[in-house]
Amino acid sequence: MERGKFIVFEGTDGCGKSTQMKLLGKYLSAKGKEVYLTHEPTDSPFGAILHACMTGRIETDEYTIAAMFAADRLDHIRNGKNGILKKLEEGVTVLSDRYCLSSFAYNGGLVPLDWVIALNTPAMEALKPDLTVFLDLPAEAGMKRISRRGETERYETLERQKEIRKKYFELFDRLPDENLRIVKSEENKERTEAHIRALADELFGWTPCKN
Repeated sequence: MERGKFIVFEGTDGCGKSTQMKLLGKYLSAKGKEVYLTHEPTDSPFGAILHACMTGRIETDEYTIAAMFAADRLDHIRNGKNGILKKLEEGVTVLSDRYCLSSFAYNGGLVPLDWVIALNTPAMEALKPDLTVFLDLPAEAGMKRISRRGETERYETLERQKEIRKKYFELFDRLPDENLRIVKSEENKERTEAHIRALADELFGWTPCKN
């Protein structure tokens, strides 16, 4: 059986990752691929604690959060019931909303980056994305989108989002990844979707449909 592809969506809050991931999932399914959509933090017990920390229901520090993200990610990869590795070996294409780069950009700006990288080395060694789509959006635009939602989480302030976006681009220079593609997150989501579909076509070796 052919191994599935692992596609990750990255970006600052409000950039449209979840929406674009779902749209790509529908596109791939229509092309005959079995697709599994997932996200980090996960819905596991590890992820549930993280969600509580992110929304302020549990008070903790940045070191603990970084460590919990790393633990949640390893379980996400290796869980014997619905882990990413299991899905890939079954031929399923896995789309994930966030992966290691998120920890480096978010946690690595508040605690030593080298320590965060070390925490996530087992995950990086176990599984590398076949494609990482970074949806780029200025922090001001992202915060406008977040404000429509009506609820904010731990890192969702304008200054913090500016710092996180800057950190992402620093990481692209420090940790070059040939499978990373930067896509501008436009107000016209159909245009953004078309760019991402083209990347998927390239990944799977498909000839793009001509209008």
